[in-house]
Amino acid sequence: MQNETHPRTGVDWPRAQAFLARERAHYAARNPQSAELAAQAQQHLLFGVPLHWMNDWGTPFALHVAHASGAVVTDVDDHALVDFCLGDTGAMFGHAPAPVAAALVNQATRGYTTMLATADAAAVGQALSERFGLPFWQFAMSATDANRYIVRWIRAATGRKKLLVFNGCYHGTIEDVFVDLVNGQPVQRSSLLGQVHDLTEHTVVVEFNDLPALEAALQQGDVACVLAEPVMTNIGMVLPEPGFWAAAQALIQQHGALLVMDETHTISTGPSGYARAHGIEADALVLGKPVGGGVPCAVYGMSASLAQRAMQAKQTAPPGHSGIGTTLTGNMLAMAAMRAALTEVMTPSAYTHMLTQAQALASGLQSVLKKHRLPWCVTQVGARTEFQFCATPPTNGSEADRVLDGELEHLIHLGLLNRGILITPFHNMMLVCPQTTPAHVAQLLDALDAVLGEITALSPSA
Repeated sequence: MQNETHPRTGVDWPRAQAFLARERAHYAARNPQSAELAAQAQQHLLFGVPLHWMNDWGTPFALHVAHASGAVVTDVDDHALVDFCLGDTGAMFGHAPAPVAAALVNQATRGYTTMLATADAAAVGQALSERFGLPFWQFAMSATDANRYIVRWIRAATGRKKLLVFNGCYHGTIEDVFVDLVNGQPVQRSSLLGQVHDLTEHTVVVEFNDLPALEAALQQGDVACVLAEPVMTNIGMVLPEPGFWAAAQALIQQHGALLVMDETHTISTGPSGYARAHGIEADALVLGKPVGGGVPCAVYGMSASLAQRAMQAKQTAPPGHSGIGTTLTGNMLAMAAMRAALTEVMTPSAYTHMLTQAQALASGLQSVLKKHRLPWCVTQVGARTEFQFCATPPTNGSEADRVLDGELEHLIHLGLLNRGILITPFHNMMLVCPQTTPAHVAQLLDALDAVLGEITALSPSA
């Protein structure tokens, strides 16, 4: 077969397509129990899965899990899979960490939800304040809710209506953020289902790392807050350029807006997240997914000045529902899980191990890509590592979007899965957890080496 190497990715597409066909057949043959359960689920579950995103793995049918512990997921066909996806960060500190499991067992016979406070709540608030440097906190069931609630609080506190986000961002499914730049113009994302209000009326979008665009948007004087990840992670990794956040913070403060840091993914940096490690003084912080060790919950914190303004807004508002919170918010199970996770799981020693393994993974990835002469880059943010289909890391969301290749991602991910490795299905993100071992990292690198050897035009000795 004549080589047809893609000029940007370096992949031989005829070989890649033949490999994909073989891998799909292999997956179907090795997962009969998952196939049977998937067929049953099709009868009553929309798209055949509990959440339609679960179809984004690119497998012929949904993989079904039997149990997960530490860095390993075991599927219903009894395959042990080394997990570098870790629930797309929800299990960043490993599946079923022992302190969280013990806390849940202890709470299980003492009640799940009462809409009343517990001793755990005060302990969690203190732990969050000490860890992140913000004095006041509230809780939510997901980072989506936490982002939605903090934006509502800030709009109420400032009297301003507009939200500013960076192009290509993701902050859960809070509707306000689904605005993209298309040819330099803000456009509501066409994939957003059921949206009836024009999001561009109250959402401003600029490119990450673009200080002139940020300044121009803020000069209008109507932006309540900038909602951002300190490092973009959901469209592929986009790092801040040197000095970006210092200058951005000055502009945000100068024009009377507030800064919200969404650390749901960048908590991979260290025990206090990316912002505190890099001197970013946010007015508010959001953290979901891993803060309860994988139990559904999220937190958001405020500076003293914002908290005072937020409480004043609530106290002077007419009586009735604020539109903030749900009945299960701050439930007893979640508070117990968070207390255990914050005090016994998300520890400096855990991060020391995770960062060491992540650095080994990043170095190994670079070596594997070099071996196969692929023009791809590797980026690391703490325990989070990613390879992207470009020679140098992108500097904004538009650049990151242009190098995404869903077909190639699914092909690689399926090949890895068939070799006992899970990575995040949405792009090429990998996480290590406290239970990830050097042998696990080596297994991933060997599997990727084998997959790339199947789909590249040049052999290492060519």
